[in-house]
Amino acid sequence: MPNPSQPFRPATGLGNPHLQTLWGPLWRKSLPLAHQRERLWLEDGDFLDLDWSGPHQPDTPLVLVLHGLTGSSSSHYVVGLQQALQAYGWASVAVNWRGCSGEPNLLPRSYHSGASEDLAEVVRHLRAQRPMAPLYAVGYSLGGNVLLKYLGESGSGSQLEAAVAVSVPFRLDQCADRIGLGFSRVYQAHFMREMLAYVKDKQRHFQHRGHDEGLATLAQLGPLENLKNFWDFDGRVTAPLHGFRDADDYYRRSSSRYFLGENRTRTLIIQSSDDPFVFAHSLPTASELPSQTTLELHARGGHVGFIDGSLRQPGYYLERRIPQWLTGRLSPPDASGR
Repeated sequence: MPNPSQPFRPATGLGNPHLQTLWGPLWRKSLPLAHQRERLWLEDGDFLDLDWSGPHQPDTPLVLVLHGLTGSSSSHYVVGLQQALQAYGWASVAVNWRGCSGEPNLLPRSYHSGASEDLAEVVRHLRAQRPMAPLYAVGYSLGGNVLLKYLGESGSGSQLEAAVAVSVPFRLDQCADRIGLGFSRVYQAHFMREMLAYVKDKQRHFQHRGHDEGLATLAQLGPLENLKNFWDFDGRVTAPLHGFRDADDYYRRSSSRYFLGENRTRTLIIQSSDDPFVFAHSLPTASELPSQTTLELHARGGHVGFIDGSLRQPGYYLERRIPQWLTGRLSPPDASGR
């Protein structure tokens, strides 16, 4: 088990933050994982698909897993964590945000970095389904931002025993700037292609289903051909679809950094200083974090990377560290709240 007092050490040959970031999606072998899918109908008539894995005893610890932007329950880091939790004898359920399970969602709105209302519905559902099970949550990147925002909004009423957030874009405005610099523009181009394809796929779906009202709402966004960066997309698509005035308003109201101080749930944040999506000055200071929150900041690791071992036998630090930390939270918090 990794010792949290020891820094993460990248695999030989993978010290570069971009290699750390790209290893999983480009070179990690696909991981088979049996799961059971459940469709959760939301209060607004839309749905989320939940993928369950592991034991189904009523009192088995349960971990809710939240993927990042353009990801899904099939993302390598989600499947890897669910496999690791299964080896511990724990259950897990991976959320597919709206439209991310392979089927377009039913409403013009989608998911975004501040969609904590959807997470709140999932938590209520899981508490009703497994009232005897200790409930935890792990969020990656966008999912980590949503999780931390939810924890701050709900305070002592989160209904979670503990939480882990990884590679969090604490300040969405600053991250929108960061991803437009240097090699990170490669990631920006990828996300732009995926996000625009998401909207166009929904347009085709609405047209096929004769959903005229939804088509009209998407048509009001105007032509989407000239969107080059996150500021463009969030100003023209995310903001109007989700009730924000503009991109600035969306970033301000959805950035998790503004909610950290109200979190009362035991929380671990795992972050790297060389994250190519996040400026160093976007990270919260110690004074912004409540006593129940621990920031584990590593010098290297990239964005949702943290690949150690060797190129021949790569290891996945997050899949060891997160279950280890969560099992330690099965006991009551100490005097400091941790």
